[in-house]
Order: sequence, then C-alpha cells, then structure tokens
Amino acid sequence: MSDATHTRKTWFPLTLAALALLLLAGCAAHDRRSFGNIVDDQSIEIAAFDRFANARDLRDARIKSVAYNGTLLLIGEVQDSTQRETAERIAARIGGVRRVVNELAVGEDASFWRRTRDGVLTTRVKAGLLNLGIEGFDPTRVNVTTVRGEVYLMGLVSHEEADAAVERISRMRGVRRVVKVFEYTD
Repeated sequence: MSDATHTRKTWFPLTLAALALLLLAGCAAHDRRSFGNIVDDQSIEIAAFDRFANARDLRDARIKSVAYNGTLLLIGEVQDSTQRETAERIAARIGGVRRVVNELAVGEDASFWRRTRDGVLTTRVKAGLLNLGIEGFDPTRVNVTTVRGEVYLMGLVSHEEADAAVERISRMRGVRRVVKVFEYTD
C-alpha cells in the first residue's frame, strides 16, 4: 500500500470522528448538560439497547430507553409485570444511571399506526414549544418522546419553563397524558 493510500485511509475516519464531535459540540451549545454528560447519556442509551436486546427474559418486549443527565426513562410495552421489573433491574445496573423512571406498559405492542401517530404527535409537540413566551427559553433543551399518546418531557429547565410547556402540550389534540421527567435549574 502506498503512503498516499495509507494516509487517505487514516485521514477519512479521523475526519468523520472530528465532524461528529463538532456536530455534538454544536448541539451542546444549547444544552444545559455538560458535553461529558451528553456523551454519557448516549453511552447509557446504547448500553440499555444492547442489554435489553440480549436479555432472554425480555424477548417479546418492546422497550425504548431515553437517557437525560443520568436519568433513564423506560417506555414501551412488556408482556407482564415480571418483564417490567426485569427491565428496571437491568436498567438500574447500567453504569452512569442515577435514576430509572419505569413507564413500561403491560400489554400488547403498539400497532404500526399507533407508533406513526406518536411520531407525528412528537413533531407537533416540538413545534408547539417554539413560542412559549418565556425569555431565554430554548425548546431544544426539552427532549420529547411520545408513546401511546403519552408525552414524556425530559430536560434541565426552570419550574416556569416546565409549567408553561406542560400547559401548552396538555391542550394539544391527541395528547392523553403529559409526564414530566424534568430536572430543575431553580
């Protein structure tokens, strides 16, 4: 292999890694979490996905996990209360997890159309956060996840920001329930 080919093969992955870090840093500019916490949360989500996928006891479960500042939210559907407890135990053992919020529902998986409606609702909720009328509020600081028409909100916000967000979202068509998984700055 020539030196030029070797240089190109080495340069390309390093460039991609640097670009990924720049994009992450751009996101971090608006986030109230530290850059290290953002990376830790992504690692927690990856570990949770891997552990749930490889857990024999959770074969027929549909579990989505969202990490924010060390809080791990579990949403989706499991077959029974034993699976629900197993998922929580597994989540609690993941390094970096400070708190587990177990919102797993016992019952049938949400249909494709239900998941599609949830995705549309998430988009509408995010758009609804754009003009809350609170000076300095940045809607990108709120993580929005929707399952079965239930909207889960995570982020580092003030009580005023949380109350305004919940007030706006709870009035939106299709929202069955709003669950605050916030941490507060005040």
